[in-house]
Amino acid sequence: MRTLIRRVLLDTRYTLVSFPTAVIGFVLMIAGFAAGLGTVVVWVGVPLLAGTLMVARGFADAERGWLSDVLRRPPVRPRYKPAPPGAGRFRRLVNPMTSGQSWLDLLHGILILPFAILSFVVTVVFWLVPLAALTWPIYGVITSRLEGNQELPELLGLGDGYVVNAVFYVSLGLVLTVLMPFMIRGAALLRAGLGRALLTGVAELQERIDDLAQGRAAAVSAEANALRKLERDIHDGPQQRLVSLAMELSRAQRQLARDPEAAQATLKSAITATRETLDELRALSRGIAPPILSDRGLAPALAALAGRCTVPVDLDVQTVERYQAAIENAIYFVCAETLTNVAKHSRATVCTIQLVRVGDILMLTIGDDGVGGAHVAKGHGLAGLSDRLRAVDGELTVQSPDGGPTMIVAEVPCG
Repeated sequence: MRTLIRRVLLDTRYTLVSFPTAVIGFVLMIAGFAAGLGTVVVWVGVPLLAGTLMVARGFADAERGWLSDVLRRPPVRPRYKPAPPGAGRFRRLVNPMTSGQSWLDLLHGILILPFAILSFVVTVVFWLVPLAALTWPIYGVITSRLEGNQELPELLGLGDGYVVNAVFYVSLGLVLTVLMPFMIRGAALLRAGLGRALLTGVAELQERIDDLAQGRAAAVSAEANALRKLERDIHDGPQQRLVSLAMELSRAQRQLARDPEAAQATLKSAITATRETLDELRALSRGIAPPILSDRGLAPALAALAGRCTVPVDLDVQTVERYQAAIENAIYFVCAETLTNVAKHSRATVCTIQLVRVGDILMLTIGDDGVGGAHVAKGHGLAGLSDRLRAVDGELTVQSPDGGPTMIVAEVPCG
């Protein structure tokens, strides 16, 4: 209830307080634009138009501040094109005219007036009419004519007509009071919708483009780092073991004729080295999507990861759908890397994994009862996972205070 009242008051403040601002802005922008356009041929209109655009920017900034409260979104301010370095006085003067957002600010200041009038009227009506209807029984008595020598009900004007009117007006007031939050909210959103489209739409689109560019860059970086790490691990591990194994087999071949027992010992050592190399290759292959993931999906792949983990894992997979390969790979690698960290560093006794789809979001939650201290700072394994998730518009959240427990949540859009 408190939240509803606060919402109504915020919307009311927006529609009432911003109404005179819209009227003043409309007058200034129409006058400035008309005067500037009419005198632009004699160059007097150039500074007038530039000044009008700067005034429009000021009113637009005020509107953006109100929009953050009404739309319950962080304030978004577009990037206005700055004047080039070393630009002259005239170039700096006309710089606002070179920015498309400046003209959108001006267009908003002109078009907003009918929306502001409508939202203002709706707000005033749905505050005053319910208040007047609910208080009608009070001023109905006050305004009744008192006649001498009448019975008390008639003296106070409390006849049948009064009762019927009182019931009608109070009922009407209650109905309008119930409707008031929705009507005022609708009026505020009607006006705010125009502001969002003209004043923040371009900025939000630019932020989205920037996020996608950063996501692609992060994906390329993460993939390059993973390939370099895999190459280094193969060079330092299995490749060296295979070279040593080839040398051992050559020595065993030479020993077969003159010293069979030594050859047998050498072959035994070579077999041990082969097994160790296979184990190391299996460990490295965990950084590459396994066939079980592409063939059968996330649920069996996560079950395989859980089965290999040295810490007991409680797995709860609530979705069996197939998703895009990039999404499944991202979720799989997050789980694989996290389980590796749990086994190596957490000193946990139990780990929980839950995969669930909530609307258009695929959510992977991994928790353990270990010592905590995990974070996504650069230089740690989780930083690479965060970059990998950004490539698919995902987000990684880590809660791991010192002493534990640890909770890691990966959210990926899958709609």
